[in-house]
Amino acid sequence: MAVTHDVSPRLDDLVVTAQRISQAIESVIEGKSDVVRLTLTVLLAEGHLLIEDVPGVGKTMLAKALARAIDCPARRIQFTPDLLPSDITGVSAYNQQTREFEFKPGPVFANIVVGDEINRASPKTQSALLECMEEHQVTVDGATYRLDSPFMVIATQNPIEMEGTYPLPEAQRDRFTARIAMGYPAPGAEMEMLDVHGAASPLDKLEPVAGTAEVRALIEAVRAVYVSQPIKKYAVDLVTATRHSPDLRLGASPRSTLQLVRAARAHAALGGRDYVIPDDLQELCVPVLAHRLLPSVEAQSQRRMPEQVMADLVHRVPVPEAQVR
Repeated sequence: MAVTHDVSPRLDDLVVTAQRISQAIESVIEGKSDVVRLTLTVLLAEGHLLIEDVPGVGKTMLAKALARAIDCPARRIQFTPDLLPSDITGVSAYNQQTREFEFKPGPVFANIVVGDEINRASPKTQSALLECMEEHQVTVDGATYRLDSPFMVIATQNPIEMEGTYPLPEAQRDRFTARIAMGYPAPGAEMEMLDVHGAASPLDKLEPVAGTAEVRALIEAVRAVYVSQPIKKYAVDLVTATRHSPDLRLGASPRSTLQLVRAARAHAALGGRDYVIPDDLQELCVPVLAHRLLPSVEAQSQRRMPEQVMADLVHRVPVPEAQVR
């Protein structure tokens, strides 16, 4: 028996607003519509995004464009080897007039936090984001401070083979809902970039097209997207397959199952559907799960990357045939 869910009016608003945000970002980032869509998917799934690629392909520009397109408080943190955890979360400072300690909030107290070159900071500093990303709060000197909703960390990362970088700990990577690579632009898009970016940065002309209240409403609409029991089981089967693969020595965590389903809800909503289908999970498996996986020694010797292993598992795990609505 099919289950009906009356969220169509809200989904219609979501699609229209998401299109406005996408168009605004794509006015700055040319030829990367799939990357922009995944970025919006992570935002509406209440997750965090890790952008990994070589310098100069627009990682920071994408993060800034999203922050500018949404009229929300946004802060940027440049990660460096000498950055301290208190430089991110904030610090308690003594006020000589009141003779009391006052909390001075750090840059993490914003709706959109752009962490530039996160793996140039030490693991100790990277870990300052663990509580923020998972629990949306900061604890300093025994006092806990809540972070406003929506809260999203967009971190850029250079390839670990580059000089002066520290690999992200497994616990840190697991906090990121998805990882994407920008990739080099197509020749046509690069030609257009020379025309558009040659005289001035289009980021300076980018006006907000959505506000904090709208983003919160979109997130609420995504939460109402229906996920059937067969689809939930399919998500569990996909994650379980990573834990039993001989090509992997570390499979995906239960947190990743939850984030995969959340991202699938957002992906379905952006497609105008109020229910999740297997295609949503299949399209998101690699960006949501691959960065959490560690290849086995044999897979490394054969140069089989986690992305390839995950793509193979998607083809092998049986797709549910039961009704999804």
